Amino acid sequence: MLRELSIRNLAVIEEVNVSFHNGFHVLTGETGAGKSILIDALSLVVGGRGSADMVRYGCDKAEMEAMFDLAAEHPVWQVLAKLGVNASPEEMLVIRRELSATGKSGSRVNGQLVTMTMLREIGECLVNIHGQHEHQSLLRTEQHLEWLDLFAGDLLIERKHHYRDVFNELQQIKASLRELEQSSRQNVQMLDLYRFQIEEISAAKLKPGEDELLAEERRKLMYAGKRMDAVAEAYSLLYDGKGLDAFSKAIAKLIDIQVYDAAILSPLLEQLQSAFYQAEDAAFQLRDYRDSVESDPELLAQVDDRLNLINGLKRKYGETIPDILAYLERTTEERDKIENRDELLDELRAKESRLFEQALSLAKELSQLREHASARLSDAIEKELGQLQMPSARFKVQLEQPDAGDERQIRLHAGGMDEAVFLLTTNPGEPLKPLSKIASGGEMSRIMLALKSIFAEIDQVPVLIFDEVDTGVSGRAAQAIAEKMSQLAARCQVFSITHLPQVACMADHHYEIRKQVIGARTSTSVTELTGSVRIEELARMLGGVEVTEKTRHHAQEMLDLAHKQKGA
Repeated sequence: MLRELSIRNLAVIEEVNVSFHNGFHVLTGETGAGKSILIDALSLVVGGRGSADMVRYGCDKAEMEAMFDLAAEHPVWQVLAKLGVNASPEEMLVIRRELSATGKSGSRVNGQLVTMTMLREIGECLVNIHGQHEHQSLLRTEQHLEWLDLFAGDLLIERKHHYRDVFNELQQIKASLRELEQSSRQNVQMLDLYRFQIEEISAAKLKPGEDELLAEERRKLMYAGKRMDAVAEAYSLLYDGKGLDAFSKAIAKLIDIQVYDAAILSPLLEQLQSAFYQAEDAAFQLRDYRDSVESDPELLAQVDDRLNLINGLKRKYGETIPDILAYLERTTEERDKIENRDELLDELRAKESRLFEQALSLAKELSQLREHASARLSDAIEKELGQLQMPSARFKVQLEQPDAGDERQIRLHAGGMDEAVFLLTTNPGEPLKPLSKIASGGEMSRIMLALKSIFAEIDQVPVLIFDEVDTGVSGRAAQAIAEKMSQLAARCQVFSITHLPQVACMADHHYEIRKQVIGARTSTSVTELTGSVRIEELARMLGGVEVTEKTRHHAQEMLDLAHKQKGA
């Protein structure tokens, strides 16, 4: 349940902090007092679209914060866990939204930053706002099918997911078929090019890393003479230049005198002997290396030719040998597609036919489940409409399958093969017709309320808000709407912005929104009404500008009757 709502610097609201309770709440006040601003604030909290002009004039930002108290089994906790938001059913859920005068927005859930996409996903579990504009959703047939599927329950939703997987695969196969069929002319032109490229790359017999090894080999061959001269001179200095002989003589001298100062001379002697052996070994290696170095202009030319070939392929097909080989693999696949086009077409067509039959079978299963659900939903809505002073109303969820005469012509879509249409007649003897052709504004309000009453138990959204949905009704119909909202409040927390005293008197909690001018600024306040103050507000709603003892008496009488009605 929504426990608290705090608003600062939103439109004409400077600062408002409101506590709410279980049950049915109404918000009343003069036209233009700012009743809908509270709904706008709550909409922003749960991810609604905001704009800079919603920020109170002269302020840097608007701030909205809502605190929810939710049961441990509520679906929102699973959503929060999936999104990585740290929250526990043992504590309140606090959502904060800021909207700056520059148009930027920021949101936090229990102090943790969340994106707008995350906030909307969370908000869908918490608040359902129904305003007058939502009547239009009743006229969209695609919405009708979604409502029916939701009513049908978990089995249909599970089968629908299975169907959608098959349908999506079918669409991919159809796209591949179209691409293959439409590209046949271009394929003939491309085939020769693919064959040439494949032959050119394949003939090179490239190996990964080959270019690096060749480059190293080329450097060695180019500088063979320089290497030979330098190594020969180094060997000569060591061996022929008496370098090793000098080491040998120095060692002999130390051997003669080491007994006179062994502590110092013996370690020096060991160093010289080690250096001698290392220098001698290095000299032998230099000699062997000198003898192995050869100048080979013919081999150098071969290496240059190979490198030129590889570099030419790099300019055409990729920056590295692995890139060239990857291009070869892709081109070979494209060539095979073209050369085996007929076989591939046959394969894709067979797969398309198989998937279509599978999708059609699943779509028929969905259709059967919907047939059963449509009868139950029609009965449930007629029952609700009867309680909303439309006893003669007949409601039907009609399922249609376009082109149903030929199975191959059935138009499958992401939801199956069905189209759902809500049909209604409000007068005995009149035929059922689509809502768009028969329902008035007041009837639409009651149909929507009937739907909300049915789906309140299904979608588990704890907060249900009706923004002046009772517009266009009066008398007994208004009373019926009020009673239905009151009944609905036994299952969830219900809010209603209303101008009708019949609705206001049925509420468990009554709030007045008042606009006032303080200094040079307009400000809106929210006050919970009880006792005589509530009677005064109801009398105003009954009598207009002038409140008399008669209207006060009538208001008290309405409250007493409402209390008895709810207690019955």
